[in-house]
Amino acid sequence: MRAAAAWALLLLVPVPSLGVAASMYWWPGTLWGQGLFVLAKVWIVVLPLVWWLRVERRGGPSTSSPPPPPGRRAYGVAIALGLAIAGAIVAVYALVRALGLLDPQTVAAKAAATGLGNRGLYLLAAVYWITVNSLIEEFVWRRFVFRRFEELIGGGPALVAAGLAFTAHHVLALAAQFSAGLAELGSLGVLVGGMTWSWLYMRYRSIGPCWVSHAIADVPIFVIGYRLIFG
Repeated sequence: MRAAAAWALLLLVPVPSLGVAASMYWWPGTLWGQGLFVLAKVWIVVLPLVWWLRVERRGGPSTSSPPPPPGRRAYGVAIALGLAIAGAIVAVYALVRALGLLDPQTVAAKAAATGLGNRGLYLLAAVYWITVNSLIEEFVWRRFVFRRFEELIGGGPALVAAGLAFTAHHVLALAAQFSAGLAELGSLGVLVGGMTWSWLYMRYRSIGPCWVSHAIADVPIFVIGYRLIFG
């Protein structure tokens, strides 16, 4: 089973980075680059679904008794952690703006190049990312990737490994849009978030609390983006 878990990680973890590289570095602004980006997004959902259907639901070696559903305490912890991350994002943004390290015109220009310079489209994208994309990411990166790392190296090391795997494609995306310093700072934030949500999953064995915490943390990102792009 450890070999199967290793293969599953090899088939999934590099794919989002390849999708970002195709759309932002190799063939930016082309149908080919965007098509590969979309295919990467589809693949990282399909593989965990196939694993769930073919391995877990059929009583494979990774199958175990389902844990009890998370209670109010789990969601209370998730909300508190989400608010803490959101507060840290706002504080770092205020500091970065005070130091003059972030130019709103540059952000607006990059948003316009991707179609997010339109208010309606931006708001739709924000709702999707906060609600749907965060759920997909928790299913993929916590329920699937973290658990595979856990099978291979144990819970504690898996927190770090899954966090780094979750951060990898964000590093590429941030580096394509911001200065090196801001990209490094943003990547560190993603790593902290990924490890936090992996810990929530390890503690409560449900993506529900992880999703709630993740969605809360995403809200200030899109509020800040709106202010930068539209004033």
